[in-house]
Amino acid sequence: MVKRFFLTFAMVATTAAALLAQSSAEKPAAPPQAEVLVVGTYHMANPGHDIYNMQADDVLAPKRQAEMVQLMEVLKKFHPTKIAVESDAASDRIPKRYADYLAGKYQLTANEIDQIGLRLAKELGHKTVYPVDADGDFPYQRLLDYAKGTGRSQELDSIMSVFGENVKTQGEYLKSHTIAETLLLLNSDAHAEQEVGQYYRMARIGENQDWPGADLVSDWFRRNMRIYSNILKLVDSPNERVLVIYGSGHLGWLQQDFGSNPDIKLRKLAEFAK
Repeated sequence: MVKRFFLTFAMVATTAAALLAQSSAEKPAAPPQAEVLVVGTYHMANPGHDIYNMQADDVLAPKRQAEMVQLMEVLKKFHPTKIAVESDAASDRIPKRYADYLAGKYQLTANEIDQIGLRLAKELGHKTVYPVDADGDFPYQRLLDYAKGTGRSQELDSIMSVFGENVKTQGEYLKSHTIAETLLLLNSDAHAEQEVGQYYRMARIGENQDWPGADLVSDWFRRNMRIYSNILKLVDSPNERVLVIYGSGHLGWLQQDFGSNPDIKLRKLAEFAK
């Protein structure tokens, strides 16, 4: 009786294992999924357009240009099919600049659009580069005025000081590290989460019927969502791999957007720097 029980159990187990193996073998492979890699960067040409601006040394210097070659090799591992950059989506300025660059009529400037976007696109044989930026309101002065008028300037200064300290730390880091190493710092999960978190802290500055903090965060969110929408339009096949080159202040927001889209596989810079 005992032998019969174990024999029966063994037969059932064997059959179940065979059926499971057959089921796994017959399961169709997952369909290809479009991929997006957002690379947050510092502004290499020091335009000074932000509230806090990192001071970068000359990216055109021979040492930094050698580091740029190293960065190109890292980004090529993603095998981008399209490259999107932080320039007005309604303008053809960047596509024309890229065409001139291919024709030998344009020399790359220190701007990261040129140094990363145009350079990499040419090395990969791309026909064009895609501007995807969207303008938007950033009512910071309204927030400043409200904080001052309600005695909450110190609270706002405490929030904003984190942005300032981050920029200072990043500038000091760049002095003793390569461009690729600095971008890895800027693109770390911890950095992206902290940047987004500081914006959400601003939302508490306000009161019933007057929300200067929440409105600023909402306008910033709206701008990034419009940028996300512009980039999403570049994805016209599941085999697309879009590389996005953008100021690091946008990184966490754009990663949240693409990471929340079930049709997109979000990639991160650290995956390709190994």
